[in-house]
Amino acid sequence: MATIRKRVTKDGKTRYQAVIRLQGQRPASAAFPNKTDAKAWAQRAENEIRQGIYFKQSEAFKHTVDELVDRYIADPAFQQKRDRVNQERQLRFWKRRIGELKLSDVSRALIIEVKDELAAEKTNRGGPRAAATVNRFLASISHCFTKAIEWQWSEENPVKGVSRMSEPDGRDRFLSDEERAALLKSCKDLDPTLYLIVVLAISTGARRGEIMKLTWKDINWSKGFATLRRTKNNETRAMPIVGLAMELLKEHREGRQLTDILIFPDPRDRTRPWNFEALWRKAKAKAEIENFRFHDLRHSAASYLAMDGASLAEIAEILGHKTLQMVKRYSHLSNDHVSSVVSKMNSKIFAS
Repeated sequence: MATIRKRVTKDGKTRYQAVIRLQGQRPASAAFPNKTDAKAWAQRAENEIRQGIYFKQSEAFKHTVDELVDRYIADPAFQQKRDRVNQERQLRFWKRRIGELKLSDVSRALIIEVKDELAAEKTNRGGPRAAATVNRFLASISHCFTKAIEWQWSEENPVKGVSRMSEPDGRDRFLSDEERAALLKSCKDLDPTLYLIVVLAISTGARRGEIMKLTWKDINWSKGFATLRRTKNNETRAMPIVGLAMELLKEHREGRQLTDILIFPDPRDRTRPWNFEALWRKAKAKAEIENFRFHDLRHSAASYLAMDGASLAEIAEILGHKTLQMVKRYSHLSNDHVSSVVSKMNSKIFAS
């Protein structure tokens, strides 16, 4: 027989818990944002129990979301994640919202309710929360339930099947020839090390973190490349360093301290990468460049490669992307280049 209980959570939200108790069977329960969903689930689950096709592990009735998140965060594999700080922040959100619930009480409908609340919230700046951010929050709790299945704490992942929010196309801001010249001059005037870092970013397409974690041992001076060992994709790849970037890097080597391990150490603590954010903002202001982030130097490098005729596969390999999906945004630039080449050929051979 099913009963529906109205509950008010710690954050003041009203939820309805459906509980099914049948003789000779373990009680089953689940929580829902409204009474209609709770009744519908109870009717379906009760029929499945009577038919002997409804199963839930007893562990799901013992452990709460709080316990699941705590164990997940303590897992050594999680501690090695590059973005664990952000994921911990996201998981603390889920603990606040549904932490007191048993794993058996977390339904897909409940996840959807919390997702909608999250999407409706304003950020600290007063603007709407980005769809990508909401999707990251969903991914974090989904990872937890995947581990719960592995640990035999649960038989299902309630996040599975929850639709993700539609994200806008990736940002593809890149420097024009005039902007690039102005920015490089500004960096060179302000600080030679900043100038080198920006030249490296533009000429290699490397991420900021990849550049700042470079050590002197990572550079192969004779062959002209750096080995990136801790990339975003947790892969090791070779990054060619040629031309001006290599010349500047050799000059930078002449002024290094022999005890330095990092190529770009912080002057105040040479065991840590240099935080040049303030100087970077100053360089952009001096060059009068707006709506531009350091990561856009990576987009600039990819755009220049596309316009110079590089294929999408080549761009993906240089940037360290696992698939072509991330570089498809540059396909129109490559197409423009191809069209230009064809146009020049036709003008030449059909000129009269």
